[in-house]
Amino acid sequence: MTAERVDALVATASDGIDFDGLRVEATDDGYAFETPDADHAGLDEAVLRDVAAGSDYVSNWYVWHAVVPQKPDRWAFLRWLEGADVDVDADGSDVVARYDALTEGVTTEWGQLSITVRLDEGGRRRYEVRHVDDVGRDGLDRYDDPLEARDLATHDERGRYRPLKAAPSLRTGWQFAALDPTALVEVVEAFYPASVPNWYREREGELDVTHWRETMGRQTGMYGVVKTWDRGEGYEHVNWVAEATCDDSQCLKRREWQYDDETDLDVDGGDGQFPCREPCSVVVSGARKWTKLESEQPRTYEFELTPSEKEQLEEVIDAVADGRTDEIREADVSDGANRFRARFLRAKLFDDEGNLAGTPTDRET
Repeated sequence: MTAERVDALVATASDGIDFDGLRVEATDDGYAFETPDADHAGLDEAVLRDVAAGSDYVSNWYVWHAVVPQKPDRWAFLRWLEGADVDVDADGSDVVARYDALTEGVTTEWGQLSITVRLDEGGRRRYEVRHVDDVGRDGLDRYDDPLEARDLATHDERGRYRPLKAAPSLRTGWQFAALDPTALVEVVEAFYPASVPNWYREREGELDVTHWRETMGRQTGMYGVVKTWDRGEGYEHVNWVAEATCDDSQCLKRREWQYDDETDLDVDGGDGQFPCREPCSVVVSGARKWTKLESEQPRTYEFELTPSEKEQLEEVIDAVADGRTDEIREADVSDGANRFRARFLRAKLFDDEGNLAGTPTDRET
């Protein structure tokens, strides 16, 4: 790549170069070449080529202007991955240090992705992507085509369909070992659609957020029932929805939408690196179901439970809500959500028709 980047440098010198500490220009007295480590003036083309050939600053300039995608969001994301933030690196003082780090590899997490960028022998970037839980593991299935990331993102570890791509349920056991910059972004976007452009828009102060009321107000057809949930009684129900669906344990995006432009929700939006700019299809679908359920009139039921049975029901609900039922060992009967504990409670409290404490629901329709 040395000849390519030097040829590009010479061709661009007449327009002037000022990037990450590298300054090159063509003057009446010859070429000027300046970095934090060198300052040359009055160079002829042959000497300029010699000076530029071994410079990390020239390699860095070439990669960011001739190799990396020039679309602003992708360019900024790739810079961020290796710590080449524009504000920090404006004078180029850390280019050499950054290249030293890239030789060993710089790793960043993006959702459940572990992304490592390294330099190849020609100074180009090569990216490795794997699941964060697979860091340090060998024997992973290797993939090279970015399109294969879509298949990996479709099902979880148990083969179940993942309707929410930002859910923390990405399967393990794979790696993309040597991606170029364009392919890297395509892989990231396959795993987490729109995460890079939304991250960039937020970074630039241009993230367009669509809040709950606006989103629900435009629902039609079978989803139009959600609009009936707003009856002027406040927005507590939206807090319940956000707590159920938008927690870090359920979605790796950071919720930026609120009830409306003037009303923030009381529930924390999470700590994800990339933002969620509007209620997603999972939220809308859940809200439709909850709208129907919440339209029912409450009734009073009376059951007799021991204190331990009450606590066990609470543990069962917590275990299901937190998705930890698979973590409970069969022999651990001290856990209220243990399968045998739950089966015992069902045997004791349910009648043959499946009614709790033999009490029918008598649902009014």
